[in-house]
Amino acid sequence: MNNYTNTMEVRATADHIYDALTHKIPLWWSELFSGSSSDIGDAFTISFGENIYKTFRIQEATPESKIIWYVEDSLIALAELKNQTEWIGTTVVWEIEQKQNNALIKMTHIGLHPAVECYEICSNGWIQFLGSLKQLLETGKGSPYKG
Repeated sequence: MNNYTNTMEVRATADHIYDALTHKIPLWWSELFSGSSSDIGDAFTISFGENIYKTFRIQEATPESKIIWYVEDSLIALAELKNQTEWIGTTVVWEIEQKQNNALIKMTHIGLHPAVECYEICSNGWIQFLGSLKQLLETGKGSPYKG
């Protein structure tokens, strides 16, 4: 299956990207954030209102290079979805590659593919929040979910 992948070039250094993915998640993804997201073994939960949340555990954290989040728990309680827990057991892999003046961020959501019921909703969500991450890195201000 083709897992969801998105690669974007940003005007930022690898260390700033790594910092945004480990310490600044509420500034680009959702202000409804709890837990810790900086070290291997840490767990954090992000929410989008009362009916949508995802809990991740950090499986790998290689500074300026790679971060892996494993989804331990998730609920996407939308009426149009029959399976509201599809994210459980999926993995989000962040790879960072420094170029001369820019860096590449490659995000792969292993387990999110076109056969998954929430694929369209979830891939559009990733596009939105990856744009917010790029905004944060390039302007200092992202557009997270505000709850």
